[in-house]
Amino acid sequence: MRHRIAVIGGGPAGLTFARVLHRRDHPVTVLERDPAPDARPPGGTLDLHEKLGQLALDKAGLLAEFQALSRPEGQAMRILDTDGTVLRDWQPRPDDRANPEIDRGQLRDLLLGPLDVQWGRGVTEVQPGTRDGVLVRFADGRQETYDLVVGADGAWSRVRPAVSPATPHYTGVTFVETSLDDVDTRHPDLARLIGDGSVAAYGVNRALVAQRNSGGHVKVYAQFRAPLDWHTDLDRHLGLNRRADPDTSLDLADVEAVRSSLLALYDGWTAPVLDLLRHGTAFVHRPLYVLPVSHTWAHVPGVTLLGDAAHLMPPLGVGANLAMLEGAELAESVAAAPGDLDKVVRAFEEQMWARAGRWAEITAAGLERLVSPDPTEALAFFDEVQPS
Repeated sequence: MRHRIAVIGGGPAGLTFARVLHRRDHPVTVLERDPAPDARPPGGTLDLHEKLGQLALDKAGLLAEFQALSRPEGQAMRILDTDGTVLRDWQPRPDDRANPEIDRGQLRDLLLGPLDVQWGRGVTEVQPGTRDGVLVRFADGRQETYDLVVGADGAWSRVRPAVSPATPHYTGVTFVETSLDDVDTRHPDLARLIGDGSVAAYGVNRALVAQRNSGGHVKVYAQFRAPLDWHTDLDRHLGLNRRADPDTSLDLADVEAVRSSLLALYDGWTAPVLDLLRHGTAFVHRPLYVLPVSHTWAHVPGVTLLGDAAHLMPPLGVGANLAMLEGAELAESVAAAPGDLDKVVRAFEEQMWARAGRWAEITAAGLERLVSPDPTEALAFFDEVQPS
C-alpha cells in the first residue's frame, strides 16, 4: 500500500525523511515555501555527530559522500579570556570523525540529490480529520489532501497548530550575527586566531564566537542576555551610558550603528577579538526562542512533527542532528510497515519525545552556563563536553 505522504519544509529534517523514503522506493511530496534552493543564504556550518546526523546520512546511503565533503579539522575549538589569554585549545586527531563540520548549503545539496521538491509552496494551514485525509491549504489558495503530513517547517511551523497549541518563547539570550569573507587573505591575523574550527571568548552575560565555514568564510556571533526589545533603549537595557545622545534606540538595519553599539557592549575586551566585529559585514538580529523542554502532544492521526517544529532548543550543535535522525527513523518505519501508518507514527512520537526531552534539558542548561554571570561556567561546560 502506497500512502500519500507530504513533508512540509526542505531543511535537514524534511529532506532526510524524503531521501530515506526515496531510497526505499516510497513516493513522498516535499513542499517548501522558498521559491528556489538558493532563494536565501543557507546559514552557517553544522557539526554532524557520529551517532545522530551521520547515522541518519548512513540510513539515506549518503555517508561516504558526506565524508568527502565534511571538514574533520573544523572540530577544533579555542577558548580565550576577554584579555586574549588562551584558556583551552582543543585540536582533533587526524582520524577523528566524531563531529566533522559541513556547510548547511553543502548538506542541503547533498540531501536534495534526486528529490523532486515543490518550491514556492507556502503552507498556511493543516487540517486533519477530513473525509479524504489531512487537508493542506497553501498561500496561493490551492489545497491538497494526504494520508500523512510531516511538519518539518521549523520554529514557526504552520503544521504545529494541527497537533499542539505550543509556541516558541524567548530565552533571554540574543545573537547578533555577522560574517567575514576570504578571511585567510583579507584578515590573516583573524584567520590564525580562529584556526581551523571555532574560537570563543566569554564574559559576564555575553560571549563572542567565530566559526570557520568552507571557502574562507567565517560566521561571527555576538551573544548576550537582554530583553527582546533591547535595541529600543540601549541605556536602559544594555547599560551603554550613551545619555549624551537623546535617542538611545538602535536601528537594527543601520550596519555602522549596530557595529558601534556592539563594540561598546564588549568594551574592554582584547582588540583581536573585537576585530571580529570591526571587520564584519551585515549584522543580523537573531533572538533565541525555544519550545517547552518536554513538548509533547496528544497524537493526531495523519500529522506529526520533526526537528525544530517538534522541539525547538538552543543551538548547541544538537538540533539539526536530532532532526535528521528523526526524519530517517520515521521514514524507515513507514517504509517497513506500510499497513498500519497510524501505529507507526504513534510509536515514533513516543521515541522522539523521550530522546528530545533529554536533549532539550541538556541544551537549556548549557545555554544558561555559556551566557552566564559567571564566565567560568562556560569554561567548565566545555571541559565536560570536549574530549580530554
